[in-house]
Amino acid sequence: MKLSTISLRLGFIGIALISVSIAASAQSISDYRKAHRDLLAKQEKIKDKIKVEEAHKYAQDLYGDKEADNADIYSEAWNSDRVNPYQNANIPSTKVIDVSKYAMPVKHKVINSHYGYRKQFGRMHRGVDLKASVGDTVYAAFSGKVRLTKFERNGYGFFVVVRHDNGLETVYGHLSKFLVKPNQVVKAGTPIALSGNTGRSTGPHLHFETRFMGIDINPEKIFDFINGNIMRDTFTFNKSENGNSNNKTASRRRR
Repeated sequence: MKLSTISLRLGFIGIALISVSIAASAQSISDYRKAHRDLLAKQEKIKDKIKVEEAHKYAQDLYGDKEADNADIYSEAWNSDRVNPYQNANIPSTKVIDVSKYAMPVKHKVINSHYGYRKQFGRMHRGVDLKASVGDTVYAAFSGKVRLTKFERNGYGFFVVVRHDNGLETVYGHLSKFLVKPNQVVKAGTPIALSGNTGRSTGPHLHFETRFMGIDINPEKIFDFINGNIMRDTFTFNKSENGNSNNKTASRRRR
């Protein structure tokens, strides 16, 4: 057989194979489009049966809805200028709070004064006083958003309140300078102020409070200030425990 005849036959075979390939490709595209249209049609029927709220709940159950949770955290009593803005809030009996992503509010590891009732002053000390010199950097204990920067002459002096993603609020008092402003988003460890000796203070230090929905919690139940660590990754808030503590304080005041 001549070489030209062989080449011609191979050419015909190649053309035939290309034609088959194109036909198969066209068929697969056609099938795909039809399957896609059928799928969309089925989805249209499903959409009528499943409500948006149900789909939202299903996604929340699977993955959690942090965006929605945060929206609630940063909306309730947000514009109040009180340290405790939750005056008439419905506070849960218990709440497990994630405190694993934290920063120590100051670098010093010395507690000048602990949380608790102060007999000599006849009042409750709702935080801890941490050693700090005037001008020392104060850091956000957890990630969140600054709710309040304010001055109180006969109390906190210059102070900052930060509301956190985990539901806590922290208070930083007797400051000398603000480094943040209200509604500013901060991360754990962000410098937020400089420590000082303003307000009702007997010397330079940082007054530090931890609160859940306005109720003060002993910071030493969350932080191990001496070792620069936390007690555990979660803290369980108990309303009755903290409420009884506050009631005892009130009764002592009246005596």
